[in-house]
Amino acid sequence: MALNSTETIAFKLELPIRPSLSPKWLERKTQSFSSHTSQSCLFLPCSCYSSKVVLEENNGGVDDKIQGMFVFGSSLVDNGNNNFLPNSMAKASYLPYGIDFPFGPSGRFTNGKNVIDLLGDQLHLPLIPAFADPSTIGIRIIHGVDYASGASGILDDTGLLAGGVINLNQQIRNFEEITLPGLEIEMKLYNLGGRKFVLMSVNPIGCYPMVKAIQRASNGSCNQDLNRAARLFNAHLKSLVNDIKPKLPGSYLVFVNSYKIIADIIKNPVSKGFEDTSNACCEVGSEGGTLCKRDGKICEERSSHVFFDGLHPTEAVNILIATKAFNSIDKTEIYPMNIKQLAMY
Repeated sequence: MALNSTETIAFKLELPIRPSLSPKWLERKTQSFSSHTSQSCLFLPCSCYSSKVVLEENNGGVDDKIQGMFVFGSSLVDNGNNNFLPNSMAKASYLPYGIDFPFGPSGRFTNGKNVIDLLGDQLHLPLIPAFADPSTIGIRIIHGVDYASGASGILDDTGLLAGGVINLNQQIRNFEEITLPGLEIEMKLYNLGGRKFVLMSVNPIGCYPMVKAIQRASNGSCNQDLNRAARLFNAHLKSLVNDIKPKLPGSYLVFVNSYKIIADIIKNPVSKGFEDTSNACCEVGSEGGTLCKRDGKICEERSSHVFFDGLHPTEAVNILIATKAFNSIDKTEIYPMNIKQLAMY
């Protein structure tokens, strides 16, 4: 696959090919979220990476304020939806995926927990169930639902080469048309209030192992064109923190710069406890491949690798992102407050 194939690269990397337009799309969807929910719901859209709706009580500390998360996005936060799509080729329902996850392979595109699981741990929440799982009904939706789908993106045609995927528009419709009616009944159990949004950046996609394999850079350098596109998208995304707030009275917005967090690891890995910043931990299917081979070889020191396969970070990186999102006071990493502080409003 040639690097100048923009449509193919956009599919493989799950990045909008028009990054300057995507935050405006997100702004419209964020406003749409608010118009479809009661004053009790807190929405946290996170670009094409993920988004979470959080339910909050009006008293108590952070541990009992946050009652649930609703997640929208791509394979970075897919908790198993693609397992239930018969025509999807983007699945992580086999080893070595989940080798460090308590329940084994679950459809998560990493060796252990993803960022959503780890933020849930910080908030003392149970694992968020996948929307497509037939058992995700009734009381199970109280603590949230994961709508994310591997290979999906902001554009409806992103991921078509992977067969069946649930694009972001359909994920939102699934929430609005299927989950929300039942959720409104279940939410009578809670005294809720407020709206909160978290916007999470696109990662440094030019540094993905699959990209380095495709471009065959002799020095293993990152593709700076793709990284510039990601930074452009992220700059527009961060601007929404200030731009959307006046349009959503009573709302709070936070931007998590996962691009910087991962880029800092790649720049100085040893200080962060990492060694390998270029290679996939697992054996991928082909040169420039994205997913691990079924029952393929796997590295022993997974906690020292940045990437588990050709695209997705290891649990060790997810832990660092989630920890910084929850606790960091560095405004270049999270702006204008962290999620722990956000939860207290």
